[in-house]
Amino acid sequence: MHGDLSRITFRPAKGYSAVLAQQGRVQLDADANEQAAIQLHQARTTAADLIGPHGGPAAANGFGITYLPGDNELDDLAIGGGRYYVDGILLDADRPAPGVPAETDAGTAAAEPDPSAWSYWDQPDAYRDREKPADRLPTSFPYLVYLKVWERSVTAAEDPEIREVALGAALPDTAARVKTVWQVLAVPGSQLGEVKADTDSRRKAFADWAAQQDAVGGRLAVRSERPARTDEEPCLVSPDARYRGPENQLYRVEIHRGGPVKDKDGATFKWSRENGSVVFPIDSLNGSWAELSTLGADDKLDLNAGDWVEVLDSAYVSRGEPAPLLQVEEIDLPGRRVRLSGEPQPGIGRLAERHPCLRRWDQRGRLTAGSVRVQEGVWLDIEDGVQVWFEPGGTYRPGDYWTVPARAVTGTVEWPRSAAGEPLLQRPAGIAHHYAPLAWIGGKSTRSQEDLRLAFGPLAGPVNAAK
Repeated sequence: MHGDLSRITFRPAKGYSAVLAQQGRVQLDADANEQAAIQLHQARTTAADLIGPHGGPAAANGFGITYLPGDNELDDLAIGGGRYYVDGILLDADRPAPGVPAETDAGTAAAEPDPSAWSYWDQPDAYRDREKPADRLPTSFPYLVYLKVWERSVTAAEDPEIREVALGAALPDTAARVKTVWQVLAVPGSQLGEVKADTDSRRKAFADWAAQQDAVGGRLAVRSERPARTDEEPCLVSPDARYRGPENQLYRVEIHRGGPVKDKDGATFKWSRENGSVVFPIDSLNGSWAELSTLGADDKLDLNAGDWVEVLDSAYVSRGEPAPLLQVEEIDLPGRRVRLSGEPQPGIGRLAERHPCLRRWDQRGRLTAGSVRVQEGVWLDIEDGVQVWFEPGGTYRPGDYWTVPARAVTGTVEWPRSAAGEPLLQRPAGIAHHYAPLAWIGGKSTRSQEDLRLAFGPLAGPVNAAK
């Protein structure tokens, strides 16, 4: 999760069931966040053990799919309201009722019916684009409609209602939020292999396909080593320190362009010493000029010429399709504007309701379109002695990330190590995707459509009268 965090301490393998606050101690964000993670892990594990990989309550089973032929328009799907669980994660498909202005008369309000279902094209977090052929439903039958579920962080830059305005504009925002994202998508039946004409076979074929989609092939190790010529530097930190930074940091290493490692057009990564939390809300875009709400709180959390930034908004983040990084070339302090090295891609950062912003990344040196080319089997320098090592033979997904706490007091980074002190390879901390089949669309006829959801009833029943 992007956010201004000190570190992320939750480890399921340690078996901790609660965090105990002690009197007279400093309260840290990591402790409160670990308590929330423990409770969420317990609740979701219990739900998954009882329900299974996916299912919904029989009385309010959500995400029922109805195929809507487009005829002269694009095909569509109706997504029914209700609740559904995927790997223990609760999803709510109910569409919120629109608000009614205070001075609107009853006749006008009644003239605008509230649709009871989402459609494929207006579902809240999928941001399907009718102009992109890849976003449209498959043009040939059969195909399988499914749920894709994941989580992302949301700060006050994206949701201004999070900020407590009573604290004033000079103070930073307080806590961030974790948002559960669901998307109803479709996969052609031809991509599922040989599928027999029965429900269980279709569910099994989808489960095999989903396992391949979320297979993680890249692992990373991190260490801190004293850089060359350290003895010639001013003694701002301990001479023996391997991590040479003067401050505590939470480094974030995130895959930008996915795929295998190649000489060019292969996987790349970006990194941030602030866990990618340095963002600047965009008020407007005019070509390569971006007018911002703020240029930063101080000299460590501001923008400077030469910085690499990512133009993003809610749709960009939810689609998970990385755009090229851009470089800050000029800063207009009085106008709160920055000129970027290029114009953002069409459809990104231009709609105010999608809360566009710039995210600053901290990589420097020889880059590939603003990001660092992944090299496997060698130690790559980040900064101040922090180094990363990618396992050979990996295949990487955009958005996969690792977080690395660096501590000035110890002069090192916190990373799992073997008994011999060697840094251990770790799979990405996220993004974890979860999948569930919803419907099999065999053709335009309703007879060729099959519901693939599962349902469960309440556990409670009537009490038998004593005899």
